[in-house]
Formats: sequence, structure tokens, C-alpha cells
Amino acid sequence: MKDRGRQTFDAGELSVVLSHYELGVIESITSFERGSRKSPKVGIVCEKGKYVLKRRDPERTSITRMRLAHALQAHLHAAGFPLPALVRAVDSGETMLVLRNRVYELFEFVPGHQYRGLDAETFDAGATLASFHQKVRGFTYEEKLPTSNYHDALAVRTGLNAIPSRLSEHESVTGKQGELLGVAQALFDTYDRVAERADHAGLAHLEVCVVHSDWHPGNMLFRHDRVAAVVDYDSVHYAGRVLDVANGMLQFSVATDARPENWPDQLDENRLLQFMTGYESLSELSVEEKRCLAPLMIEALIAECVVPIAATGFFGRLQGFGFMKIVRRKVKWLEDHAERLTELFTSDRNVGRSSLPASKQAK
Repeated sequence: MKDRGRQTFDAGELSVVLSHYELGVIESITSFERGSRKSPKVGIVCEKGKYVLKRRDPERTSITRMRLAHALQAHLHAAGFPLPALVRAVDSGETMLVLRNRVYELFEFVPGHQYRGLDAETFDAGATLASFHQKVRGFTYEEKLPTSNYHDALAVRTGLNAIPSRLSEHESVTGKQGELLGVAQALFDTYDRVAERADHAGLAHLEVCVVHSDWHPGNMLFRHDRVAAVVDYDSVHYAGRVLDVANGMLQFSVATDARPENWPDQLDENRLLQFMTGYESLSELSVEEKRCLAPLMIEALIAECVVPIAATGFFGRLQGFGFMKIVRRKVKWLEDHAERLTELFTSDRNVGRSSLPASKQAK
């Protein structure tokens, strides 16, 4: 069934946009119904090969940030990092096309499939993040990179304070305003506690680098149990690399179910370790970084839900109040098990690698 809320291209728009690229004869154009509904994508098969055309969501498009993201992608592509190459428009030579206040990007198509939760895929997602951090060391940019992140962030606290009034009139909250206030306050208090724990563990003294800041399964394609491509560089900034590692470990270990209300509280500890071990197969984490992981995962989980719910009342298509209760349960599990997880992360055992084929242990 067609998603009525999803933006699409019209034939005239496609004809004009594609005239700015040298693609040869167009054989077929197919809609891609993945990702943001406000950012339509189509797959193009043509004389020159296969491509993906994307129109950016105008509400989330900053030309300044796009130029930074494109510069970084060019640097990574030259370094052999797995990502879809951007295609330049023939008239401007630019990798972004601006027409009538709309912004477009054309990428070379990379075949692959979504994350299936396999150990080898999880391991390689961690190893690929380590490769990313290694390959961005030589990246320079004419402007100063942003430094904002999910740790100890004013935006998260402001969002938590705003959510009770933002959701107060929603039908899911009727008669439950006190419960909503309690959930928001509990998340606020937890966020404060774990931010302080991360600082106490030494986060402020760790070296900063360029971080991806959105390392999750939805931003990757896999092929033969390996990462075939990493996408979405709009959130890159300077921070400690452990913020990327903690967020990646969280994103690749969240246990879900077809029905959100049935999502279990606990994280998948095997996938946690597979991801971290994959990262350390290329770049070892310090003890200080490992001690920051558990509190940072909690901060990342809270921050991810708070910002969109404070802005829209929803997390994707899920009602904000219901999703906050799910997050509260998961946050409580993480905080209750933080000490044990930290001991697991900092142990000398090389957990997880022995179960992987040798071909998956080197990148």
C-alpha cells in the first residue's frame, strides 16, 4: 500500500533534475520508500549505470552543513571508505543541485541489504566505525566543525522540560498528565546522573576527533555479512570518539519486537560485545573510554527520543508518551546493569571474536 504521507517526485521535476547530469538513456525509474517521508528517493537505471536520486527535506536542510558533509564524503571516498559516491552536476560541477529552492543529491547505487542482526554484521559495523575514525584523521575543512552532541546537552534538558506541556492535550495523555510528568522527571534525573558519571569517568579529558554521530543500522547497507556502504553524514562534528562507539553499541543492541509495547527492557549483550570487539579489532579503546560507555549509552537513548518528541509529539509514527515509557524502561535496565556492563567492557577477556570466522575478524 502506498504511503500517503510520503513525498514523491513528479515526472516534470525528474526530467528537469536529470537533465543536469550525464546519465545517457534512462531505462527505468523506481521509487524507494525508505528513510524520511519528506525526502523522496528514486532508483535510476540508465546507460551509465545505476544511481539513487534524493530530494532533501527542506525543514532539515542546511546548505552549510551539506557542504561540510559532501567535503567529508569526498575525503572518505578517496580513502577507500565504503559509501555511495556523489555525482557532480555537469553545468555547475557541484555535488548538490539547487533548483527552485529545492536541493537534490545524486549517488552511485550500492547494492546491499538491511541489517539482519547477525554477529558478523554487528562485528563489522564496529570495525567500520573504527575505520571511519582512522580515515577522518587527515580531514581538514575551511570552517570550524560543530561540537554539539548528546552528552550533557542543554537541548535535551530543555526538551524534557517542554514535553509535559507539548503532549498535555494529546489523547494518549488524557487523565495521565501526572504519569507523563513523572516519566519526564525520571528521565531528566537519570540524564543528570549519568552525564555526571561520564564526566567523572574522564570523558572531558579524552581527545576529540570527527565523529559520525548517527551510527545505526538504518544508515548502513550490508553485503556478505560486511558493511557495503555507510550513508548520512549530516550530523558530523567534533567530539570524543567514544560518543560514536557508545551510540553504535546502543543502536546495534536494542532489542525490538513487531509491537513496540512488547519491546524488552534489556539490550542484546552479545551484540553489544560484538560491536565493541569489532571496533577494537582495528583500534583499541582506553580503560577511561570503556568506563564512559554505559553512562553514554543511557544519555544517547534519552537524547534520541527527547528531541523529536519535544518538537513534534511523536517519535517517528509512534505516540510520544507511549514511546517515552518504553525508553524509561530501557533506561532503567541500563542504569541497573551499568556497573556489571562496565566490568564486562573493561575485562581482559577478548569476548566475541572467537565465534567469528577468521575472514570476519580483519577489515
